[in-house]
Amino acid sequence: MRIERHIRNTVQRSDTVSGRVFDAVVLVLIVVFLVAMALSTVPGLSPAERAALATTEMILAALFTVEYLLRVWTARNKWSYILSFYGWVDLLSVLPFWLSLVSVGLDLRVLRALRLIRVFRVFRIARGAIARLGRAAMYAREEALVFLVVTLVLLYIAATGIHHFESEAQPEKFRSVLDSLWWAVVTLTTVGYGDAYPVTVGGRVFTFIVLLLGMGVVAVPAGLVASGLSRAVAETQEHGGTADTPT
Repeated sequence: MRIERHIRNTVQRSDTVSGRVFDAVVLVLIVVFLVAMALSTVPGLSPAERAALATTEMILAALFTVEYLLRVWTARNKWSYILSFYGWVDLLSVLPFWLSLVSVGLDLRVLRALRLIRVFRVFRIARGAIARLGRAAMYAREEALVFLVVTLVLLYIAATGIHHFESEAQPEKFRSVLDSLWWAVVTLTTVGYGDAYPVTVGGRVFTFIVLLLGMGVVAVPAGLVASGLSRAVAETQEHGGTADTPT
């Protein structure tokens, strides 16, 4: 029991010396993996270099697998961890490697696609920050839902309005409200690709109004997230900085 308690305090907690060391080691391994993954995409590598990178991936996959099993073993609620966001991240980050070892009868193109899952390890670098973002989203979920509904209404009004003003002048780009939705999206989000733009006076005046509304569309979510983050940070400080640790 004492050994199990020590391992749990090391793996699951970041407010102990062993826990901080464990987190630091995992962080270093993640950074090494990300560097190795980037280097593996460099063209013209020699067979020896590719073999070294493959060996590095194999060692890191084994270590990450051990870490995942330790987190499952030491979690007070094992299924809660396994089904949590970070549980899936930890599993999906090692799953492609082990699938590649038993790829008999599998389409290798599918395996190459699964290797993209490895970038999920990036999320583990900032567990605490992402956990706070998740709580901030929960705190602002009602306001965000209202904002989403209002945004969808604005998109429909923008698409309908630009169709009214531009459908005769540019029938190939604004032939229907559905075709005009693309313009509404890129304009309300202030992206402005320039592939569709108004040429009539009415359309330009209407676009100016939509752009003003678009500034609010960009600013409101930032305010909601900032408010939620402030509450999440205050809550974390009240709990002594341990609220971000998954179990």
